[in-house]
Order: sequence, then structure tokens, then C-alpha cells
Amino acid sequence: MKIIRPGRIAAFTVLFLGGLVMITPLLFMLATSLKTGGEVYELAFLPREPTLDNYLEILTHSRFGRWFAVSLTVATISTLSVLFFDSLIGYTLAKFRFRGRGIVFVAILSTLMIPTEMLVIPWYVMAKSMGWLDTMWGIMFPGMMSGFGVFLMRQFFLGVPDELIDAARIDGLNEFQIFWQVALPLVAPALSALAIFAFLGNWTAFLWPLIVTTSPGLYTVPVGLASLSGEFQTDWEMIMTGASIATIPTLLVFIVLQRNIINGIMLTGLKG
Repeated sequence: MKIIRPGRIAAFTVLFLGGLVMITPLLFMLATSLKTGGEVYELAFLPREPTLDNYLEILTHSRFGRWFAVSLTVATISTLSVLFFDSLIGYTLAKFRFRGRGIVFVAILSTLMIPTEMLVIPWYVMAKSMGWLDTMWGIMFPGMMSGFGVFLMRQFFLGVPDELIDAARIDGLNEFQIFWQVALPLVAPALSALAIFAFLGNWTAFLWPLIVTTSPGLYTVPVGLASLSGEFQTDWEMIMTGASIATIPTLLVFIVLQRNIINGIMLTGLKG
């Protein structure tokens, strides 16, 4: 029989306790969403009489459905944009030799050191000058490209053999066909990891959508849920219900791409 070492027992115990701590807020959110307004302020963790009335209420008597659609549209389009443009730039920086390539790459990386709060004013000035205030495009444009995505994709494209690229050129493929048909399928783990990061970032964004939108119909889910909190009263059961529904897309994205995300994270930065 295989001997179980005390170190492994201690490690698994710590991991189990850590996982329990991380999942407790999620369980509390789900339990609160099944409570009535009076039960929310009680000390009991589980509801006495679970009810789905909160879900019916938020889906039928609020703008939550509209907020959900706006968030899903923004997150989906922004994620697709990030995947395409960041991978295209990463491929260019990895496989093309041109003067100033290193400077361009360092300049892109330097954007990662700028806090989002410092970019809000330039974004707002740009959105105002372009007429994008209180529009769907105004919500999306800051998240349609990312410096981290360019870095991630460049590191992976560096691992694609140059001989494979040269062979594709000899076969008569143009540069975009080589990128799209040859190089891109080889970096699927990086695309999966980047898709998850981009979707989560745009789905949970709060500060910029709050600033750029004024119409309740254009609120994203985080902004819309925050609007349920009033000056004198907060409907915690409704907020927790909306938050529970809002976790569904993120869970689906992770379930679909989970096979590649660990591989994508582990290999980041190992090439080049």
C-alpha cells in the first residue's frame, strides 16, 4: 500500500480549508437569494423557507434582463476584439523583424503600470469628442485591446517554429493566411486563457460603465445592481439574486475553456 506522508495530508488539508474559505461567500450569496426580505437580517446562514420569488421579481419587474443583455453584448464583443487584435499584434512582434520592434513592445508593456483610475479622464475626453457618451460603443472601446493580451500572445507566438512559417510562405500563403491558418491554431491555450481574462474583466467592469452611462437602460449588471442600493434602504436579497444570475456566464465560459487555461497560465513567459 502507498504510504501517505504527513506533508501531503497537511497540504491537502490547507488546500481544502482554503477552498472552503473561497467558496463560502458564493454559498452565502446563493442562500441569501433564496431568503425573504425579513430573513436577510437574521443570523441564520440558510433560509428557513427557500423561495424563488426573488428570481421571478428581478426578472419580471426590473431592468435586470436589459442590464444582463448589455453586459453580455459588451463582454462578448470586447473579448472577440481582444482575441483578434492582441493575437495579431503579438504575432507581428514575435515573427516580423523591423526597426523599433523592442521599443514598441516595451511601450505596450508600460501601459500595464498605469492604474485604470488614471485613464478614466482621457477615456472620457475621447468618448465625449467622438460622441460616444451614454452609448454601447462608449462602454466597450477601452476594453477592446489590452497590453497583457499582447504580451501573452507574443510569448506564445515566439514558440511557433520559424521553419513552419517559412514553409507556409513557400506554399504560397500570404501573411494573414499564415497567421490565421497556421500560427493561430498552435496557440489555442493562450487564446483560451486570454478569452477568460478578457471576458471576466469586461463582465465585472464597474467604474468606467458607471461614468460613461447615464441612461438606466444602458447600465451593465454591476452598475445596475449597485443602483438597487438606495440611501435609506438596500434590497440585499435582490442584489444577491442578481449577482447569482450574473455568475452564470462566467461559469459557462470557464467550464468551456478550463482545459486550456491552466496550460496557458503555466506556459506564459516561458518562451522568448
